[in-house]
Amino acid sequence: MTIDEAQTTTAPISETAETTALVGPWKVVVLNDPVNLMSYVVLVFRKVFGFGESRARKHMLEVHEVGRSIVWCGLREQAEHFAFILQQWHLTAILERNETD
Repeated sequence: MTIDEAQTTTAPISETAETTALVGPWKVVVLNDPVNLMSYVVLVFRKVFGFGESRARKHMLEVHEVGRSIVWCGLREQAEHFAFILQQWHLTAILERNETD
């Protein structure tokens, strides 16, 4: 092999499969905080998600007792939208990838 050949030889390009994080199921998780009243959290769940009183109360109690509650699952763009709205209502909401599906 000559010097010219050694300088012009390129290393093989390794391709990495990049999965888009936008597709697939995502969870909106509300975390417990010491600031908001339980009745306020129920009100927010009813306004944002259209939950009935009993379903909103169930999620609120789960947040209070367990420290978190999954309030919605679906596509990432919608999940981001709901998390943003919940944060505007001063609730602590995060997104998690739904690994079970």
